[in-house]
Amino acid sequence: MKKKFAFLLMGPDYTPSQHTAMFETEVMITRICTARDFDEACLLVQQLQREGFGAVELCGAFGPEKAQTLTQLTNNEMAIGYVTHDPALDRLFAAFFSE
Repeated sequence: MKKKFAFLLMGPDYTPSQHTAMFETEVMITRICTARDFDEACLLVQQLQREGFGAVELCGAFGPEKAQTLTQLTNNEMAIGYVTHDPALDRLFAAFFSE
């Protein structure tokens, strides 16, 4: 059986039905998913769990608290991580993501 891994991006400008991708190898299925907000992300993580995904990596928009909430939502059955960066680069990230 192939392992299933997902990467989840969150932002209000995504259209989840459009902004998605999947890659499949002999041993792994990787899906890139999007959600417009945290409520939508919660539903998506539950769906991924039902589909047999065992690990989800979250974009930096989630942070540790939301990652923990999602982990609990899966009854601590899915490996859920989140992207972080070196705090020395905060200025560059703030400039990039500012309006």
